[in-house]
Amino acid sequence: MAGIDMAVKTSVNEAMAKQMAQKAGFIAALDQSGGSTPKALRQYGIEEGAWSNDEEMYGLIHQMRARIIKSPAFTGEKVIGAILFERTMDASIDGIPTAEYLWTKRGVVPFLKVDKGLEAAKDGVQMMKPITGLDALLERAVAKGIFGTKMRAVIDAANPAGIAAIVAQQFEIGKQILAHGLMPIIEPEVTITIADKAEAEDILLAEILKHLDTLPAGQQVMLKLSLPTKANQYKALVDHPKVMRVVALSGGYSRTEACQKLAANTGMIASFSRATTEGLSAKQSDADFDKVLAETITTICDASTAG
Repeated sequence: MAGIDMAVKTSVNEAMAKQMAQKAGFIAALDQSGGSTPKALRQYGIEEGAWSNDEEMYGLIHQMRARIIKSPAFTGEKVIGAILFERTMDASIDGIPTAEYLWTKRGVVPFLKVDKGLEAAKDGVQMMKPITGLDALLERAVAKGIFGTKMRAVIDAANPAGIAAIVAQQFEIGKQILAHGLMPIIEPEVTITIADKAEAEDILLAEILKHLDTLPAGQQVMLKLSLPTKANQYKALVDHPKVMRVVALSGGYSRTEACQKLAANTGMIASFSRATTEGLSAKQSDADFDKVLAETITTICDASTAG
C-alpha cells in the first residue's frame, strides 16, 4: 500500500510541477498572517471589533479565503497556484483539508508561507527572522499535499552588502526546503517607493544569478520579485534553467497599475495578494462577490499572459 501511495504522490507532484512550469495563469497569494490579518479583513469590510480574540479573527479570515477558493472563477483554468498561511493549511473547506481541496476540487497547486516575519532593518534590508521548527513544518506540509513554500524578506536600499546577505539567506533556507522535496518560492521584495529601486534591482539580479549557479543540476527554485523599474529586468531569470517560474508581487501598486507593469515583463506571471482581493466585501451577495472576483481573476490572468 505504501508503494501505491508513493506512486500516487509522485504522480501528483509531477502534475503540479508541470502546471507550475508551463501553464498560463497566476498564483493567488492568500497568506496574510499575524499583523496583516486585521488589514486584510478591513479591506474585506470586516472592522476590528468584529472579533474578540485571535481565534475568532483567524476564523473570519478563513471564511473569507474559503469563500474565494469555492467561488466558480477560482479554478486552475486561470489560478494555477495559491499560497496559504499555516493556519489555512491546517484548516478545512467542506470537511476537506485546504491543500487537498485546492488541488482535487479546484485544480490549484497549493503553496505554504513559511517565514516568521522580518528582523529589524540593517544595511538597507530586513532579513527574515529565524524560522524555528522549519523541518517539522516542512514535514507536515509534505504530508498535507503542499507542493512548495514561500518566504519573504525586504530590500529598502541599493546596499550591496545587505542585498548579498538577504539573497544568501533565502538560498540557504531554499536548499533546506528542496531537501524535503518541496519547491521554494524565494522572495526578496524590493520596496517600490525607494529612490534607488532600479539600482537595487541590478544588484539583486546579479546576486540571484550567482546563487542559482550553486544549485545542483536538476534542481530548480521559483522567484517572487517586485515589479521592476526597467521592463524585462529579470528576463535572464525567466529563461534560466534552474528557475521554474518568476512571479511578481504587486507591492502596493493598485491592481490596474500592477497589471500594466506586469504585462510589460515577458514571462513573468502575477502572485498578487491585496490586488487579488481588491473590491471583495463580506457584505456582497454571492452573485456580486463571484462577479467581482471573476473579473479580477481574468484581469490578472490576462496581464500574466500578455508578455
